[in-house]
Amino acid sequence: MKIKVKALILRAPGTNCDVETAFAFEQAGAQVDLVHVGELIRRGRLLSHYQIMVIPGGFTYGDDISAGKILANELRLKLGDEIQRFVDDGKLILGICNGFQVLVKAGLLPRSRDKKLQSLTLAVNDSGKFECRWVYLRVNKTSPCIFTRGIDVMYLPVAHGEGKVVIEPGVLEESNVALYYADETGDIRAGYPYNPNGSVNNIAGICDVTGRIFALMPHPERFIRWTQHPRWTREPRQDYGDGFRIFMNAVEWAGSI
Repeated sequence: MKIKVKALILRAPGTNCDVETAFAFEQAGAQVDLVHVGELIRRGRLLSHYQIMVIPGGFTYGDDISAGKILANELRLKLGDEIQRFVDDGKLILGICNGFQVLVKAGLLPRSRDKKLQSLTLAVNDSGKFECRWVYLRVNKTSPCIFTRGIDVMYLPVAHGEGKVVIEPGVLEESNVALYYADETGDIRAGYPYNPNGSVNNIAGICDVTGRIFALMPHPERFIRWTQHPRWTREPRQDYGDGFRIFMNAVEWAGSI
């Protein structure tokens, strides 16, 4: 009997999308544990027992200081060696919304050549307000991202106040951009409101050079069933929601290693 892929959904005070994310991975065939960051720090749970680590959406530690910064510091200072071994072992890391903010502020993305701790950040939306709506997305076909394989376009919800990607020139290779905001025609040059936050070059998600560390601002866990689509009664029914393929890709890939 084939052993199930094990996914760790990391929780911290203020996390609020952990249950939905766990459900998405379970539906994709993974065995899932919801684990508080304190359990990892105390070594009550070992990261090495898992093939996928996920930092879901929410407002960890109330986003005090800046979004995701406190959890990022905990990961970097208290779990840095374990996470580095996890990455070196060829395993997968996914950050969604607040998880994106955490990964970049912990230095796990984009892992620039000059080895700076952080060369990219997520700033306050250009609109100056919390943006909560559905957006069109186009996948970068030159990206090595494991999570977006076989996907061309997606329609997913966003819900964030600090989602604007700001980056130093020349730091991010084109292939490391995994996902762009677009309009309904797929144009990745479209501005607000298609780009809900003003991200440079309409960037909605990025990955590392291996494609195994991926972060995005939209919420794929909120659209894994067709009935979650805002127009599900008026459009042709699909087998599953656009976000579900991200979780299936992760579980299928992790199960093959």
